[in-house]
Amino acid sequence: MTMRIETHPLPPFLPNHAKLLMLGSFPPQQHRWKMQFYYPNYQNDMWKIFGLIFFKDAYYFLDVANKCFHEQKIRDFLTQIGIAIYDTAYQVIRLNNNAADKFLQIYTPTDLNVLLAKIPQCQHIITTGDKATDTLLEAMSIGTIKPKIGEMSEAYFAQRELKLYRLPSSSRAYPLALEKKAAAYAEVFKNIGLLK
Repeated sequence: MTMRIETHPLPPFLPNHAKLLMLGSFPPQQHRWKMQFYYPNYQNDMWKIFGLIFFKDAYYFLDVANKCFHEQKIRDFLTQIGIAIYDTAYQVIRLNNNAADKFLQIYTPTDLNVLLAKIPQCQHIITTGDKATDTLLEAMSIGTIKPKIGEMSEAYFAQRELKLYRLPSSSRAYPLALEKKAAAYAEVFKNIGLLK
């Protein structure tokens, strides 16, 4: 049986003044999407995490009545605060026809040099899960130490000093309470200076 190669369906979201680049692994299949943007699955906790951290309201970016997201509100907020988003994989093969990282085979990793060239002020990278972290470190191929969850390691790549943070996956499959996930993200956002 021939496996189908999927190419990333979204363009990178890169506000040119971004200080932080968030990298996941790859979007879920499109039938799970509730918007044409990152973390589009209504079951994913990412936008609840952002709502809790920045607005003390898990539902700030959610349209609860329609079980979807306020996409423009998310885009505007990320642009204002200076957060870029993409994924560590440009092309993948789904080994089990689902979105689980353990069944994603990375066919073509993202070219990090190209992304970073478009966000010259970015010196911080967050990976949102284990697969994303492994793929990033492999693509950088510079022997950087893999940070533990909630921790940071330093690297020199693409002619700049970078701080790499590994954070808990926002997937519901990751066994950590929403408030604890939000606390881990908030700590990093404070370190970067995005949160007072």
